[in-house]
Amino acid sequence: MSRIGSAKVHWVGMSTAAREVHWLGEGHRLLHAGPPLAWSEMCGAMRNAAVGAIVYERWAATLEEARAMAERGEVEFASAHAHGMLGPMAGIVSPAMPVFIVENLSFANRVFVTINEGLGQTLRFGANGGSVIERLRWMERQLAPLLEEAIMLGGSVDLSAIIERALQRGDECHNRNKSATSLLFRRIAPWLVRSSFSKERIVEVLDFIDQNDHFFLNLSMAASKATMDSVRDVPGSTIVSCMAANGHSFAIQVAGLGSHWFDEPAPLAQGRYFTGYGAEDANPVMGDSYLSEAAGLGGVAMAASPAISNFIGGTVQDAIQATEEMYRITDAEHPRFRIPFLNYRGTPFGIDLRKVVETRIAPVINTGIAHRNPGVGQIGAGLFRPPLDCFKNAYVAVTT
Repeated sequence: MSRIGSAKVHWVGMSTAAREVHWLGEGHRLLHAGPPLAWSEMCGAMRNAAVGAIVYERWAATLEEARAMAERGEVEFASAHAHGMLGPMAGIVSPAMPVFIVENLSFANRVFVTINEGLGQTLRFGANGGSVIERLRWMERQLAPLLEEAIMLGGSVDLSAIIERALQRGDECHNRNKSATSLLFRRIAPWLVRSSFSKERIVEVLDFIDQNDHFFLNLSMAASKATMDSVRDVPGSTIVSCMAANGHSFAIQVAGLGSHWFDEPAPLAQGRYFTGYGAEDANPVMGDSYLSEAAGLGGVAMAASPAISNFIGGTVQDAIQATEEMYRITDAEHPRFRIPFLNYRGTPFGIDLRKVVETRIAPVINTGIAHRNPGVGQIGAGLFRPPLDCFKNAYVAVTT
């Protein structure tokens, strides 16, 4: 609990995925969210995202050629977590993609995460049309170099401090990042303006960040991973160090057992759907952003974010009750992440296998919802509870 609570996580630089994960630079290789799985096991949304990444990398000229390439086994896949990388939803990471470098200064461990594309028709939700690929290439060629120069001019950005302040301004820093994105915008805008790039390009980048209320999401995810990676391999620990899904399975890792995954079939989220869509259209949950809940953010901190109810469905009282219930399965209250609506009580953190098994209460997680068919993208947002068997099996393993 001391390691988690004392984490000081900063955004320290920019890079590319292949530069930081050498495995990606050796042939046609892609990373994905959640525990490892093969192409044959992937849901439609993740397959479509992989196909889009193949075209983005110019390994194939068309989506049809890219899909055929993957089906022939010419593309190798691996879990992003195995390489210190992560991404939201499908979480597909390809070699040329720009990534944030995020470091936990308290323990000198680093992680890497892609840049958030925004909502709707995006690669992470399984869309891969021309506009999606064009946006990814703009992010690589136009956005990332400007961010890199800005961070060099202005110095590292304290993500832990932004999260701390955002929680007191209505975010829970998983599905609501409006305040955090605004705080980040204020921090880096002066350095973007001072950069050597043209006025037009700077305005384009500022507009992109300003119009994307989820821009901070990926940095929040990376902050959570950098925090929770510090408790890997603590002998005998029953604290959940990671939660992730890939549309096929939901899985957890436990501090006392390192990188071993305990998985069960991925559930469906229940929530609010965009006009014209319903539960029958939903893809099983996927993404690495569920690390947020392990670190004391997201679903376990919804009492900090009354407005999240309007996005995921439910009421403000539901959000408060969800957080209050999470204190029953966690071991501590965060010393920095505090909730005004609970008299500045610290967010619940340190999900403990023992308490989950004893109470039969699974963590509450909020999430975006992708369409089960390829190419549609996001269709809503909601809540889900992971399978209890993940926690039961992990408990047996760590205590025997």
